Amino acid sequence: MKRKGKDQYEEVFLELIRRASCDLPSDVEKALKKAFSREEGVSKETISVILKNVKLAREKSLPICQDTGLQNWKIRCPDSLDFEEIRHSIYEATKEATEIGFLRPNAVEPVSNKNTGDNTGAFHPIIEMEPWGKNYLTVSLLLKGGGSENVSSQISLPNEEIGAGRDLDGVRRAVLKMIHSAQGRGCSPGIAGICIGGDRQMGYRIAKAQLLKSLSSKNQNKVLALLEKRIEEEANQMGIGPMGFGGGTTILGVKIGWAERHPASFFVTMSYSCWALRRWHLRCGINGKNPIYSENPFE
Repeated sequence: MKRKGKDQYEEVFLELIRRASCDLPSDVEKALKKAFSREEGVSKETISVILKNVKLAREKSLPICQDTGLQNWKIRCPDSLDFEEIRHSIYEATKEATEIGFLRPNAVEPVSNKNTGDNTGAFHPIIEMEPWGKNYLTVSLLLKGGGSENVSSQISLPNEEIGAGRDLDGVRRAVLKMIHSAQGRGCSPGIAGICIGGDRQMGYRIAKAQLLKSLSSKNQNKVLALLEKRIEEEANQMGIGPMGFGGGTTILGVKIGWAERHPASFFVTMSYSCWALRRWHLRCGINGKNPIYSENPFE
């Protein structure tokens, strides 16, 4: 519904925030239900509580988790548009979403340690814009909580401690080390977005972008697809389980991307998401017309 005084971009961005905060994508819910079917004892009860929470949040348009995270926006839009106008609309939608309660005030100015109160401030929301030659916009939103961000990590290869060389077996060892180090502190079962290569900054950027993909999507690189499967299987043999209570479901999925690296560097980066993988996508025309919302990315 169009609200008085709000432009159309604000309206569609506000709805995207609501969906990301309150409506867990069905592929993630399906993975949790699969985990429920194979877990036992306290781990099974933990997944049961999570699934009840997911259902209630969707029905009542309430946040899936009290930590609604930091917002990560990825936008492709016609190069004829005013990027600052789009940015302004995101900021205004963010303020309203915070006022309504779809978002918790999470933007803290680090020098004074004061909360801005409306989720806006220096470099937040996190907005990545890319111009393209099409006459519509695609928008991806990821809400990334603090606990999962705290256990995200990066390892430089070779690494003698884990016996990891500069090859794909070294990548496997590095990812398993990072997942094991996270234990239950990132609210497992989680999803591991991985980047092989790049510099340190690009590694985190690409790793986080993997979290925008559906869990059912297939890696186009067959070698990496097999590596994803092996890492997931071995991670789920660690016994960490839901919330660290033990069990056979530590990871719901592994998604791997890559970037060219410097000859002297070989970084493996993990952006870890908790079970509440809050990602949604939007496609709309100029001025926010004809919005289409999707759990999966638009091409």
